[in-house]
Amino acid sequence: MVKTFQCASRCQYPMVVSSSTLKSIMKYCLWISALFVAAVLLRPIANGSSVLSPHPVALQDQLHDLEERIATLERKARATGVKSYMKVKFLSIKDRKRILVTGGAGFVGSHLVDALMLQGHEVTVADNFFTGRKSNVEHWVGHQNFEMINHDVVDPLRIEVDQIYHLASPASPPHYMYNPIKTIKTNTQGTLNLLGLAKRVRARFLMASTSEVYGDPEVHPQVESYWGNVNPIGPRACYDEGKRVAETMCYAYQKQDGVEVRVARIFNTYGPRMHMKDGRVVSNFIMQALTGKPLTIYGEGKQTRSFQYVSDLVDGLIRLMNGNYSQPVNLGNPQERTIYAFAQEIQQLAGGSNPPPIVKKPAATDDPRRRKPDISLAKRVLGWEPKVTFEKGVQQTINYFRRELKRQRADSTV
Repeated sequence: MVKTFQCASRCQYPMVVSSSTLKSIMKYCLWISALFVAAVLLRPIANGSSVLSPHPVALQDQLHDLEERIATLERKARATGVKSYMKVKFLSIKDRKRILVTGGAGFVGSHLVDALMLQGHEVTVADNFFTGRKSNVEHWVGHQNFEMINHDVVDPLRIEVDQIYHLASPASPPHYMYNPIKTIKTNTQGTLNLLGLAKRVRARFLMASTSEVYGDPEVHPQVESYWGNVNPIGPRACYDEGKRVAETMCYAYQKQDGVEVRVARIFNTYGPRMHMKDGRVVSNFIMQALTGKPLTIYGEGKQTRSFQYVSDLVDGLIRLMNGNYSQPVNLGNPQERTIYAFAQEIQQLAGGSNPPPIVKKPAATDDPRRRKPDISLAKRVLGWEPKVTFEKGVQQTINYFRRELKRQRADSTV
């Protein structure tokens, strides 16, 4: 892990140093602070006597010695702690785009940022870190093509960009139900603000919509022309209806003001950087299996889902943004699984030699019974379809959660 540290010489650019080096520097800084206070107390008072020590010269020597040690550590940090980045493609000014990714520190957003950075574009992340994490993008901090802004899209943002990927919104039921009013504001006022920005700077705008616009579908598999079956006052409505009205806004701006819009209807996605307490079925099952807890199913487990790996989704989003098709497009994996069958697979892959049991709880309100995308349109207009197999993607996700759990345990023992 790396951290930014401002050296004593106040150089223009902060150094990036290892945690161990930073701890050493901070330790000596604390010693100097303590000794400085002691030096003040040890100054001769009005009658010429010292309060505590007859040896202020020795104290000054100690301060000088510690200052020398800090200077040595700073030189070491500059020599060996220079941050390295993944190799980024060079693009000329006419090919290099200025791209804004809202929610760019989140699960999907951070993978999208990686792909755009590697392509050589200038990327600005705007995130309020409600569900996003700085650690997801910290490997780009300091790069000349990268900028991160702590910003809530409910407030207007003034920035010059060529493309806007609007991914800002909590996406898992526990997160978007935690503050439903905030969820509605993010998907309505936030989208309105960013469409206004796109209009002003003439940027192309991609809206990360969701398969939840189909609700509990009566058409299977779901095609883009299906209008959906959504409960407008149910517990999931803050997210479902928020995304539906966001789509409406996109096409209103397209029709009235000529804004170039793209709409991706994203189906269940999984992969590394999912939040361990995300609340969705993939992270729930993996975390429960790795920690030896029963895998929890709501209802009988006969409801179905289709899972796509995050790298496939990112590829689809970039193709959609840079393509010429402006109507909604499904992005998902059409391989359909029952929740119970999925639980069994995770049980075997992550449960170890003594896999935990599967337990059933009462069904969740408005939980869709079936969910499977028809991706014929994406194949035709984008040349896109998922490439990562379920087995490979799930194993990589399990490995990521194992590393996160190991790191969490190590941090708790420090």
